[in-house]
Amino acid sequence: MGEALLRRRLDERGIDAVVTSAGLLRGGAAATEAAVEAMAAEGLDISGHRSRQVTPELIAEADLVVAMARQHLIEMTLMAPDAWPRMFQAVDLVRRGEEAGRRPEEQSFADWLAALGEGRTPSDVLAASLRDDVADPVGQSAAVYRRTKVLLDDLMTRLAALV
Repeated sequence: MGEALLRRRLDERGIDAVVTSAGLLRGGAAATEAAVEAMAAEGLDISGHRSRQVTPELIAEADLVVAMARQHLIEMTLMAPDAWPRMFQAVDLVRRGEEAGRRPEEQSFADWLAALGEGRTPSDVLAASLRDDVADPVGQSAAVYRRTKVLLDDLMTRLAALV
């Protein structure tokens, strides 16, 4: 859901970006019926989506890696420690971005991310609050999927406005 929502918000702003998603579980799974329905209500068709498993290579290719949960960020940091400066938990990234302000046009995306992450360390993630986690709705009710979609849309809208 986050992939489709971020892609939409970036497209609306005319930002040319490749947005993909991957998770910690084995890939190949279709989007759940509840996710498809929640996104269809937004005019987004994710029925053809298939999950992918995150790999060190995928992380290395990314300009930005956005994790939904602290545990995801920990696992990916262990997988690709050199990518740490480009890996953030979604809520933390948006919070840091809003505190710093929108990326100036003359500043590269990489430099903006470096400024947002200045002073943070991978060990900080271990002590971070679980309050910033975006819970995975898999196995939950359609109402939980709808609430997750609303939260993700808010985060992705705010992120797109910052970059």
